[in-house]
Amino acid sequence: MTAKDVFELRKQGRIEEAYDAIRPLYANDKGPYTSLAMFWTAVDVLRARTCEGHTEEARKILLALERMLPNVPDKTGWVKDAFDNCQRQLEKAERREKNREEGPQHLQTGIWGEGLAAAFLREKGYVILERDWHSKHRDIDIIARNDDYVVFVEVKTRRNTDFGDPVQAVDERKRHHLRLAMNHYIKYRQIDNPVRFDIITIVGTPNCTNPVIRHLEGVQIMELENHRRGQYRR
Repeated sequence: MTAKDVFELRKQGRIEEAYDAIRPLYANDKGPYTSLAMFWTAVDVLRARTCEGHTEEARKILLALERMLPNVPDKTGWVKDAFDNCQRQLEKAERREKNREEGPQHLQTGIWGEGLAAAFLREKGYVILERDWHSKHRDIDIIARNDDYVVFVEVKTRRNTDFGDPVQAVDERKRHHLRLAMNHYIKYRQIDNPVRFDIITIVGTPNCTNPVIRHLEGVQIMELENHRRGQYRR
């Protein structure tokens, strides 16, 4: 097994295997290419642990990444961006856990809704790649893989429909910010797959037994920048 093989495992989405393979390699070789493989594989696992709610383990990985940073090649700045994004994602997950226990009711409802949406997608066979992915002050609730598609998902949770359909909250201003964040992610992760924008609306509260979940696939999000643009659903 080489660092090149590890990158191939990452490309196939086999992040746990890649992580197990790179650790003994990195213990004996801290050269630039092996360090890059160790860094990006650890980033994958940190994100997975954060999405799974294992924030304590994710925090340990983040500390290890921080120690690695000075020795990892970063000509493009993507390494530092990835570290900063992981830190923000973990901090938000930790706040989410705290808010779940202590926060105002509307925050608890939103956190519950995003978790329910992620579970709903997993049951449909989606693989969750990211949750609460940040691009500056913009964020994407869920990024998932469905067959060949990378799917960007906006989740809207409401206690009831007294003030209209939750999907109405995804207005043009919100879609503009989502487009910017999606384009950033596509470039940052060098996505070569077709992509899709979905909306999941949830009506209910954490205490209800039958929340109403609606999944809108292939919602129009306007133009995105990618050489496989013709394969986008609009």
